Amino acid sequence: MNETFVRSGPLKELSSYPLWAQRLVQDCESSRLAVVGHPFYARLRDGQLSRQTLRAFLIGGWPVVEQFPLYMSQNLLKTRFGRSPGEDMARRWLMRNIRVELNHADYWLRWAESYGVTLAELKAQLVPGELHALSHWCWHTCSSDELALAMAATNYAIEGVTGEWSALVCSTDTYERTLPAGCRKDAMRWLRIHARYDDDHPWEALDIICTLYGPQLSVPRCLALREAICKSYGYMRMFLDHCMALEQVHSGSRRRSIQAAG
Repeated sequence: MNETFVRSGPLKELSSYPLWAQRLVQDCESSRLAVVGHPFYARLRDGQLSRQTLRAFLIGGWPVVEQFPLYMSQNLLKTRFGRSPGEDMARRWLMRNIRVELNHADYWLRWAESYGVTLAELKAQLVPGELHALSHWCWHTCSSDELALAMAATNYAIEGVTGEWSALVCSTDTYERTLPAGCRKDAMRWLRIHARYDDDHPWEALDIICTLYGPQLSVPRCLALREAICKSYGYMRMFLDHCMALEQVHSGSRRRSIQAAG
């Protein structure tokens, strides 16, 4: 059994964590940057994406948002009180944050409605299969993998980059001003909430993962963690790449319409 890890330094300083965790974060950095630096988010911030593309983005992203509390519930079922400090820590954290996540589907729906997307359309999921891969992966890892791996894939990886890209979009009011004035506040709520609080969540998840595994970790387990985290980043990038491909199609259609009208 591993010696217990107890963090003594600041939550959001990488040096507060075991060397294996520091190397893990560094090894996943290029995959993380490929997501947070994706051109889709810069164009979203700058109000440069078509209505059709954003409708596909919002419909395709719905399963992950709607099911995120369920992913966390599946992980909660893996814990037992008093079995280990890491499980106790995960149990408390998951119970507390599942309640928070429950409201996020409502906020996403308000955002979607600003583009005329109905709840029925969100449920129907009539979008390309590439936009479903991320939600399928999240469900698979949380239903099948051990607690630390599943939390690494979801609460560390996905919540981490979501906080970053939300903050980027909210860094100016350009995108907000593209929304209808009457529903602007409600439509921005999901983005603003994630830009504000998700900064802590990935670090809290990392703290739990390190407490579950301890100060020393075998190479195979480190590799499994890296694969889980990078798979989440990879599926997010696949989602964004496909949204950009849709945008190119829509942009081409707009140009042809303008040329025909001219």
